[in-house]
Amino acid sequence: MLNHPTLDRLRELGLNGMAKGFCDLAANPESSALEHAEWLGLLVEQEATLRQQKRFEARTRTAKLRHAASIEDVDFRTPRGLDRALFLRLASGDWIREHRHCLITGPCGTGKSWLACALGDKACRDNFSVLYQRSSRLFASLALARGDGRYARLMRQLARVDLLILDDWGPEPLAAEQRRDLLEIVEDRYNTGSLIITSQVPIGRWYEIVGDPTLAEAILDRVVHAAHRIELKGESLRKLRASA
Repeated sequence: MLNHPTLDRLRELGLNGMAKGFCDLAANPESSALEHAEWLGLLVEQEATLRQQKRFEARTRTAKLRHAASIEDVDFRTPRGLDRALFLRLASGDWIREHRHCLITGPCGTGKSWLACALGDKACRDNFSVLYQRSSRLFASLALARGDGRYARLMRQLARVDLLILDDWGPEPLAAEQRRDLLEIVEDRYNTGSLIITSQVPIGRWYEIVGDPTLAEAILDRVVHAAHRIELKGESLRKLRASA
């Protein structure tokens, strides 16, 4: 068997998954009983798995999620108003395909950011592009970009992702530029992309945060009415775990 030439050619072609599968099969005495088509099928499957893993790793690097969270590790036992059925429906990703949004509100420490990152991680696994941004830092970055000519490029980057996570929105009222930035972000994503917004402020008070009634109506009409809501309550999970 021409192990080395075959492996070299596979690697030259960038088929590293098939090369690894080839080595695994060659080292397994039971593989001699396989038909050629079965060998080929296993090699192709190994290549597909490796490429899928690399794409996932690239998406998670680009997403820059704040927490290494996953839906499999979500705590449904601690009472905090988390609807298990709703969250598992969100984990399916259908709402992202439908360009809907998800709003997660609740007191500090109830796990809003962690849940948002868990949904972001699952979206990465489902081949969606994701980007996590803390709201205050995003507005600061946009202000800097406006001054040095990068504003249009940064807005295009935000518009391109399938799922944009805006974490810790509020509670301070938005300045005039921030209101306009948020309107542009929401408008760019209308019927083309999804948002996750987390906030300590109840949704009913978001009009106060936007400040300008006209812009508040334009922004929130595009977000709130097409959104799933997770409204958490209770004590901080960090406090509960520290006292356990």
